[in-house]
Amino acid sequence: MRLGSRHNPFYRVVVMDAKKPQKSKFIENLGYYNPTKNPQIIELKEDRVRHWLSVGAQPTDTARSLMKKQGILQRIHEEKVGKASTSAEAADDAAESSES
Repeated sequence: MRLGSRHNPFYRVVVMDAKKPQKSKFIENLGYYNPTKNPQIIELKEDRVRHWLSVGAQPTDTARSLMKKQGILQRIHEEKVGKASTSAEAADDAAESSES
C-alpha cells in the first residue's frame, strides 16, 4: 500500500484478502518499506509474517522480495531443512539400532 507524497514513496506491507480491491481495508499491517532512504529501510514483524505464511497466505512477488532482503524466508527455509535433516538422522539411527 503506497503512502507518502509525490516523489517520496513510502509503502506499508499489509495482509489483504486477494478477492478485495487494493484500496480496501487491510487485515493486518506487517511493517513498512522506505526505498528513498540510503540504505533502504525494510521493517517487518517476523513473527506475524511467519504466522500468515504458516496459515497459507501467498505473498506477492514484491512482498516476497522484501522478505528475502530481510532474511525471513532464508530463516524459515533453514528451520524446515534442519527439522528434515534431524528427523532423517533419527530414522537412520533407529534403523541402525534395529539391525544390531
